[in-house]
Amino acid sequence: MRLIVHGQQAFGQSVLESLLARQEDVVAVYCSPDRGERQDPLKTFAVEKGLPVYQPVSYKDSAVWAEMDALKADLCVMAYVTLFIPEAALNTPRLGSIQYHPSLLPLHKGPSSINWPIIFGEKKTGLSIFWPDNGLDTGPILLQREVDIGPDDTLGSLYFNHLFPMGVEALVEGVDRVRDGTAEQIPQDPDEGTYEGWCRKEDVEVDWTQPVDTVYNLIRGANPQPGAWTTYNDRELGILDCRKADAKGAPGEVVAVQSDSLVVATASGGLQIDRLRAPDLGKIGAGEFATRTELAPGSVFGRQVK
Repeated sequence: MRLIVHGQQAFGQSVLESLLARQEDVVAVYCSPDRGERQDPLKTFAVEKGLPVYQPVSYKDSAVWAEMDALKADLCVMAYVTLFIPEAALNTPRLGSIQYHPSLLPLHKGPSSINWPIIFGEKKTGLSIFWPDNGLDTGPILLQREVDIGPDDTLGSLYFNHLFPMGVEALVEGVDRVRDGTAEQIPQDPDEGTYEGWCRKEDVEVDWTQPVDTVYNLIRGANPQPGAWTTYNDRELGILDCRKADAKGAPGEVVAVQSDSLVVATASGGLQIDRLRAPDLGKIGAGEFATRTELAPGSVFGRQVK
């Protein structure tokens, strides 16, 4: 079966590596246009393997469809795609296209589908391999895999430890199912779906007046990107490593400062912060930050605290 691999970054590269290791017939690779001198890892690997690489700025151009049609592919495997691709391009391969999405569709459609389940305090998420259409993550489902969200999982740990490796395996399995004719097309129920947009900086400012679980979920769901943050003396502080702790104090109040950490109260309980990102200091241990800035018990984090 002749395949097009479409994606970017390390995930796209891993999918391509897995397919080539199985001696799949990959006829071309599509990835995002270059940004300056930095080259996408998928492109670098594809060029090393002697594969033709295409980098359209847009897939709304009929010339791009004709280019894809000339490849005479059977299936397009979409590993990690951020550009909108219309059905005219998706259906150019003989058997269409299959795509990876890191949520249990129809839940958490949208571009930040790993962040939001953690932020919302959910216990499970997963991944879907689906048949994309003109909607946003709305096409029929081919297969799904469920993943537990651990109580201390972050965006980074959930993706790299689970959704990344499982996603590569699931896409390869999807190719097998398409080849042997067992690939399902299960319609999504639009009444059961959810959509959330990008998880942006303005969404992840810590509100210390919330309960500790809400604050902790926000921080771990935002890290490493876009990164949860708060303020101290009108300076923005990124909160990197932290854990829940017993604490009593006004919301946002620093109730303890230790050599390697500090404890901040929320509406119920508190957080022990081990590492911060601070202006002019970069990533820094919370204890060292306190020493350098003369932060002490009674100091206050957050703009909402009077």
